[in-house]
Parts: sequence; structure tokens; C-alpha cells
Amino acid sequence: MLLSLEDATVRFGGRAVLDEVGLDVAEHEIVCVLGPSGSGKSTLLRVVAGLQPLDEGRVLLDGRDQGGVPAHKRGVGLMFQDHQLFPQRDVGANVAFGLRMHGATRTQQDERVRELLDLVGLPGAARRAVGALSGGEQQRVALARALAPRPRLLMLDEPLGQLDRSLRERLVVELRELFGRLGTTALAVTHDQGEAFALADRVVVMRDGRIAQSGTPLEVWQRPADEFVARFLGFENVVEGTVVGEVADTAWGKVPVPSGAAQGVRSVLVRPAGVRLMAADEGLGCTVAARTFKGTHVAVHLHPREGGPRLEAACALRAAPEVGDTVGVEFDPAEILVLD
Repeated sequence: MLLSLEDATVRFGGRAVLDEVGLDVAEHEIVCVLGPSGSGKSTLLRVVAGLQPLDEGRVLLDGRDQGGVPAHKRGVGLMFQDHQLFPQRDVGANVAFGLRMHGATRTQQDERVRELLDLVGLPGAARRAVGALSGGEQQRVALARALAPRPRLLMLDEPLGQLDRSLRERLVVELRELFGRLGTTALAVTHDQGEAFALADRVVVMRDGRIAQSGTPLEVWQRPADEFVARFLGFENVVEGTVVGEVADTAWGKVPVPSGAAQGVRSVLVRPAGVRLMAADEGLGCTVAARTFKGTHVAVHLHPREGGPRLEAACALRAAPEVGDTVGVEFDPAEILVLD
């Protein structure tokens, strides 16, 4: 493994903000750490970078313990949300900063700057003033600067957080392609699940200083580990139920569950696509409380008439009922998951 964390623990005021975290990152792997504010994801990044000492545990790079190794000697690259470019220096001088620190000659600097600016889509921009760049262009310069010394591991802290959504969506695709071409090993932290899923080979979801789930984007999306992960990913249709056989007894009535589901009292997740609308006199009676246009479909928010949590259904644009309409609901077991 290129990077290994073993029981990494950091305490602030007696509270563990990293709590015995174990994490491995293989060479050429892109790992994105997701989590709400306060989950410990940025502290994890600072620990790996050498900017935050551990209270317990170890950080290993290429199998070597990094205890006592300062940040500038760890051979890792850092790219922050606010870019942290030097405003008094032009683009070329910003990109060459790490190269100068490593003793590269002026010719080596110029060649590497030219190569990287071409790579990030800013050819010929070396003499441009940083202040004249757009947010997206500054992000590309920050990336080129981080890549310039050829770090063993590139770490990104909310790398696209300050950009508008359309630019973010475009740049995350470019980052993925660029890392693939360079064979970059990357560890990124973000609160944006769409960004993480588009960029990562593996997603790590954190909660209260611990890893709640780790897996490929598809694994995490299809099988959230628990109710916390499900709700963090945006799934609202989660209800407690008693599972017996292939049926869960819930506040929404009898809900079918897949064969082989865990039995007993469990949290049951129904994906919006699994909430099927019917005639008002069939199934679970609901009132349409709100509609949200999602581009490809309409999210219909439903109040069960006999009580229970609200439901969200995904409907085709032309088939979505109006606010105030009464509808019936049935559930598709193929879109239902019994959580551990």
C-alpha cells in the first residue's frame, strides 16, 4: 500500500475527532472521503499531510512510519479549496514554487511549468497575473502547482467547493481523466457526494471521527451500510420495521422486502423509484404535499393519510400528480433494502 493509517486518533479537548481510523490507499487509486461537517474528514487529510500530529496510531507512506517527518519532507501534494495562490506572482511562478523548493534549475522549472499548463488546459498562461484568472482557471493553476514536484500522493481538500455547479461538474470529469493519464494516487475530501462518486475509485463515508462505510461508488450507492449513510446520500424514505420472511411491518403498512433480508427490527430503505403511484382507492392512501422538479423526473412528496413518515416518489414528468391530489402507493421490492 502507498498509504496506510493504523488506528489513527486525534483528540481536541478530550474529544476524539479521529477515532482509531484505519485506511489503506493503493498506488494509482483515487479515494474520496465524504462526510458532514465535523465528521473528521479534513483532520484525516491534515494528519496524512503532516499538518496535524496524531495522539495515537501511525501514518505509513510506502511502509515507512511518518511519525516526526515534517510536511515538506513527506513527498505529498496539497490542493486546497481556496487555492492559496500567491497573488503577487504570475501563473508560472506559482506553478514553479514547489520545484524551486526542491532545487530544480530554471530550465527544468520552465519545462515543467509549460508541460503542466498544457496538461491542465492553460497553454501559454505562464505570464498571466493570478488576479486576472477566473475561479476555474485558478483551480487549474492550483492543480498544476500541486502536481509540479511529482508527489507520490496528491491530497485535495474540497477541491471544487468554491466553483459553480456547471463548472464543478465539468472539472471533476477532467480531473478524473487527468489522474488516469498520469497514474496519480489521490486522497480527496468533500461533502459533495456527486463530486466524490464521479471522481473516486473508492468512497469512504465518515461519521463522528470513524469510517461508517467504505466501498466503490456503486457499492455504497446500492447498499448503504446503515440509516446514517442512507440519509447522508439523500435517501429520505427510511422507516423502522419488523422484518418477518419477505415482509416488513412498518408505519407505511406491510412493505415487501427482498428474499434473504435480515430479520427482526430493522431500518428499511425504499428508493424513490420503488414508490409506485396508483389510484387513490388502492394501496397506501397518501396526499401530495409538494413536487420538486429534478430535470429528468419530478420528486413527489407524499403524506400518508393514516400517519407515518413522509414518502418521496420519483415520477415521470408528464405523470406527476398535482399538490393536493390523493393517490395510492404500492412498493416495489426490487427498490427496497433492509439496512444492517
